[in-house]
Amino acid sequence: MNKPGETQKTEAAAVTTRAQDYAQWYLDVIKKACLAEHSSVRGCMVIRPHGYAIWEKMQRELDDRFKATGHENAYFPLFIPLSFFSREEKHASGFAKECAVVTHHRLKSVDGEIVVDPESKLEEPLVVRPTSETIIWAQYKNWIQSYRDLPLLINQWANVVRWEMRTRLFLRTAEFLWQEGHTAHATEKEALEETWRMLDVYSDFTENVMAVPVIKGRKTEGERFAGAIETLSIEGMMQDGKALQMGTSHYLGQNFAKGADVKFQNKEGQLEYVYATSWGVSTRLIGALIMTHSDDAGLVLPPKLAPIQVIVIPIFKNEEERVKTTDAAGKVLAELKALGVAVRVDARDGIMPGAKYYEWEGKGVPLRIEIGPKDLEKGSLCIARRFVPEIKGEAPDAQRRRRKSFLPRAEAIASILPTLEAMQKELLERARANRAARTRVIDKLEEFEKFFGEGGGFAWVHWAGTSEQEEEMTKRFETSIRCIPFEDQIPPEAKGEGVCILTGRPSKQRVLMAKSY
Repeated sequence: MNKPGETQKTEAAAVTTRAQDYAQWYLDVIKKACLAEHSSVRGCMVIRPHGYAIWEKMQRELDDRFKATGHENAYFPLFIPLSFFSREEKHASGFAKECAVVTHHRLKSVDGEIVVDPESKLEEPLVVRPTSETIIWAQYKNWIQSYRDLPLLINQWANVVRWEMRTRLFLRTAEFLWQEGHTAHATEKEALEETWRMLDVYSDFTENVMAVPVIKGRKTEGERFAGAIETLSIEGMMQDGKALQMGTSHYLGQNFAKGADVKFQNKEGQLEYVYATSWGVSTRLIGALIMTHSDDAGLVLPPKLAPIQVIVIPIFKNEEERVKTTDAAGKVLAELKALGVAVRVDARDGIMPGAKYYEWEGKGVPLRIEIGPKDLEKGSLCIARRFVPEIKGEAPDAQRRRRKSFLPRAEAIASILPTLEAMQKELLERARANRAARTRVIDKLEEFEKFFGEGGGFAWVHWAGTSEQEEEMTKRFETSIRCIPFEDQIPPEAKGEGVCILTGRPSKQRVLMAKSY
């Protein structure tokens, strides 16, 4: 039972504020929420149970959407023969600097020291997959002979390795988890439809499950996936105004089919190469969650992705109170489970209630139910929200008071699902408001420079430059063209023709520019 003066012994430390140091704040939130940590392998991370539980919920949501659009899951090897990369030159050159390569297959002991056995050198080096197009298309050659075998709609949940020099937990690591879709089609039209369809699947997921608004568009030639004819992306804005590419969908044309010699007999009996797509999202989505929603107290999670949506905390000072409040907490647990709520009871002894509140708030649990002896006497429950929508000019103390409500027990239980639904919508609205506040329509280079010098955000600018001039903008302002947005993504005030912000040449539409992760 709780004893006066006892405090919780936790791994979590205080969180640096966003205003003090945004980069350190991000790492502190991850540490406090026990999401992940650096491993003993440079650039790699260990995803802890709470962080992995978030990824599992993402997986389930996405996997359901993939299967609803006709896709099936499969698994392909981690190792790819080096020769496979030479089949698609642009693809190979695009990933060359990031590839880890296996050259030997055995170790041996020499004078008590474990070393690589030089006699175990492989006949052909194996690349640890940075992406799987080449190995998958080698298999598709065996699976596709006729138009009747198409479309082939395959997804893989896997890990990949890209030997990044500068890493950051979730956002950029040498090894990360992802899904990669690889599809084959009889016509260009079908493949293009697939490319757009999967981007819509991603945007639906990010907005309606992650509560992160995104802008959809095409990548410039210099930003396309290596080997792709067209790359589509969704771009989200983080709280600091930087963009994060959250998902991509690629139209590959017949490039990979030609490289692997994958042909099919069409309805007219003629042989032709199939058309391909690939698309993927990764564990960087967890980084997007953190940077979009969290605050100076720690992690904030949208209810649809919270592994624990409600934490129930019985409050007691002696054995009699412990029995009564814990029993009441168990009944609340059962009722909420019956409603489909992800709920847990924290009845740990020897830890003060305040320490428990601090821990679960840091882990982003949306709702907390407190049950003390007085609550039992009154037949009520105390419900505390992890966050409430901000009111301009409101004092912090007033906001804290709004986070708690005391309701009759039946009313409190009935309010849980509607409150979770409301919180989900509020987070999306808050993210949209933050994006709107940090978005500008910009026509002059001086204004562009000032905007990004003062923190920046999303800039709608006219562009008619070359790839080289795109690089010039990056060097001068550390910005990039995040996407050439689809027409329905451009706000009314940014539509219409104009002149390129750098060259002064005529421009038919604006692009989205930002600093990015």
